[in-house]
Amino acid sequence: MNSSYRNTIFVEDAEILQHTGYEGDQYLIRLRAPKTAEHAQPGNFVHLQCDDLLPMRRPMSLMRVKPKTGEIEILYKRHGHGTTLLSQRNVGETLSVMGPIGRPFKLENYHRYPLLIGGGVGLPPMVYLAEHMKNLRGEISPFVILGSEVPFPFPLKPSQIIIEGIPNGVIATMPLLEDWGVACRLASLQDYPGCFEGYVTDLARSWLETMEPHQRSEVEIFSCGPTPMLKAVKMLAEEYGLPCQVSLEEYMACAVGGCAGCVVRLETETGPKMKRVCVDGPIFEAKTVVFQ
Repeated sequence: MNSSYRNTIFVEDAEILQHTGYEGDQYLIRLRAPKTAEHAQPGNFVHLQCDDLLPMRRPMSLMRVKPKTGEIEILYKRHGHGTTLLSQRNVGETLSVMGPIGRPFKLENYHRYPLLIGGGVGLPPMVYLAEHMKNLRGEISPFVILGSEVPFPFPLKPSQIIIEGIPNGVIATMPLLEDWGVACRLASLQDYPGCFEGYVTDLARSWLETMEPHQRSEVEIFSCGPTPMLKAVKMLAEEYGLPCQVSLEEYMACAVGGCAGCVVRLETETGPKMKRVCVDGPIFEAKTVVFQ
């Protein structure tokens, strides 16, 4: 294990409190993992043992963390042997959880208008970050854009929050974010009712284009999702000269920096460097990431 993470990553047996399936082979699992919940921050992930007969763990992003009750929530998609076994686990059983792992998103000193963009399995970190932002004191107004090409794992709700620069009829939102008073809109190419028909970056550009220059200068972007989407988000940030942090996803073996199996290339001020997504990330400044 990387020495900088000594005494900050815990292994604990977590009881399954809820396990709900949704369309598109998506599942929400709620676990009692008090050590992880106490120390987690937005952008962290856990390494989860899906089944006792499968030693290789799977990295999972955190969607919600409740330190007071010691609970964490994970939204995942069934894809492959490990997540198939995980989807068959029942309430009352226990799973071995290693976490929290990784460097978090920026946690303070936000610009006035944070723009959170999540796609597919990249939705959970954006929800976690949005909850963190809403609990902060100060004049910040986060706007969350979520995209999916499978049915969203929640009922679509017409938003009552008015957002300038959003096309007419684009009113669908995530109920949880609406209840928090956090502005959110959904995007998809699947013609879901109330959703923007197009890419998340197209919707973000529509919003940015209607802002006054002084307002746009107060935007910063946070994003998680598939690599092609993150590449497009990086280009969007560069187009408008905006700071941007991205959460990368890579296959991992150990998740604690020992195997170096999840390296990504960065362009830094001192030249190109290879960094491990698990412990050097998963959060990086978008401008430094070399997307293949």
